Amino acid sequence: MAKSKLNIDKSFGVGHHLALLLLRLGLGFMMITHGWPKAQKLFSGSDIVFADPLGVGTKVSLVLTVFAEVICSVLIILGIGTRWAVVPLIATMLVAIFIVHGGDPIGDKEMGILYGVGYIILLAFGEGKYAVSKLV
Repeated sequence: MAKSKLNIDKSFGVGHHLALLLLRLGLGFMMITHGWPKAQKLFSGSDIVFADPLGVGTKVSLVLTVFAEVICSVLIILGIGTRWAVVPLIATMLVAIFIVHGGDPIGDKEMGILYGVGYIILLAFGEGKYAVSKLV
């Protein structure tokens, strides 16, 4: 017998889909406010001063962060490939929590933890039916 795929669209009510939409919009727009200044820094043409917590170089670190915080956030807002789009954001939050703020008190890790929990929820449940991907 083949495994049945959980069909969130059929098992969720309107309230659940609205909650996923609000979560996508809230997380997406809030994260863009963090990523947009980094994108401006990336495209400014000036010398890049940015953390390199993974040892891949400051420019690569900045590019990866801008990709996650801006591009992936736009995809999440629109509801396009949401489960794939949250993966770089989860990775970014894990780096922020355990590497960038690894030795800091929990209060300095709160934002990364809260974003991370929201992204894990979206990974588990997807974008819901109020998404651009459901229009096609």
